[in-house]
Amino acid sequence: MTIRSLLLGSVAGLIGMSGAYAADGPVAGPEPAEYVRVCDVYGAGYFYIPGTETCFRLGGYIRFDASVGDGGRVFDGRTATDAQYGDPQHALKVNTRFTFRTWTGQETELGTLKTFTETRFNYPNGGPTNLTLNFAWIQLGGLRVGKDESTYDSFVGYAGNVIQDTIIPYGIKDTNLISYYFDAGGGFSGVVSLEEGSGTDTIDSYVPHVVLGAKYKGDWGAITGVGAYNSNWEEWAGKLRLDIKPVKNLTLFVMAGYGTDDNVDANFYKPWSGKWALWGGGSYAVTDKTSFNAQITYTDARDFSVAANLAYTIIPGYTITAEVDYFDNFDIDDSDAVGGILRFQRTF
Repeated sequence: MTIRSLLLGSVAGLIGMSGAYAADGPVAGPEPAEYVRVCDVYGAGYFYIPGTETCFRLGGYIRFDASVGDGGRVFDGRTATDAQYGDPQHALKVNTRFTFRTWTGQETELGTLKTFTETRFNYPNGGPTNLTLNFAWIQLGGLRVGKDESTYDSFVGYAGNVIQDTIIPYGIKDTNLISYYFDAGGGFSGVVSLEEGSGTDTIDSYVPHVVLGAKYKGDWGAITGVGAYNSNWEEWAGKLRLDIKPVKNLTLFVMAGYGTDDNVDANFYKPWSGKWALWGGGSYAVTDKTSFNAQITYTDARDFSVAANLAYTIIPGYTITAEVDYFDNFDIDDSDAVGGILRFQRTF
């Protein structure tokens, strides 16, 4: 038998098989593939989850911090034990962090349904790795429930664009909450929040902590106020903030905080020493890639701090920041501390 005969026989056999299948009925083909569609309703980076009308986005950052200094109030540097002689000494402080974030969004008859999560993995000073859940909330329309940062901080704004913005703290962020945001139009907005607190200021009864906030925002900047009631201590605190943009490349802010402290010197909503505190600072865009940021803080307990940095964006999403930090209490001898930190961050 020649090779030609074998080939002709094989072709004939295949034709016969296809005819037999045709006699039995059509054969179902593969299901059409559903390709991922871009969702541009909520901004860049979202796509539709196949088979749903829910938009989904992934993101996060990788950060490396290295710092030196006196430790303590400036947070930079640390104290270690000399491995050879056992003496305490200053040492380099290092931390690597991976942060994973998710967002979802979907339009419903009751408004936009959103979720947000943020999980952080930190590897500090040779380990071990620690894991924290920083955000995990659901929001339908203006109603938000879950793990969030207190609206006492997030609604009024944090502080300056410096790394160590809490050398003198302005709030303690982590809490479970039920909050409602509303837009009154004309630049006015507000928030009402029932919060659990955290640590020693976790609520000790059925009565939640309460935060109220109002904001007016215009082309010139914004003015925001928040007030908070700590149900554990039956104490009040509040903050008022002004943000302005006097020229194109410059933004400035000043924030004042006041709290009662009849029963406790510091609490969840007034973590600074004394009754009042002032924070002020700004950011100046030196070039398209470089910005200068600074913050000064002072309290009536005579705590004083300064933080300033230069942030340089090498390429979009990758920024290096070098910062110097200082703290002193003018009533306490030898309380001054200085430090510096270098940060590399890739955000995606």
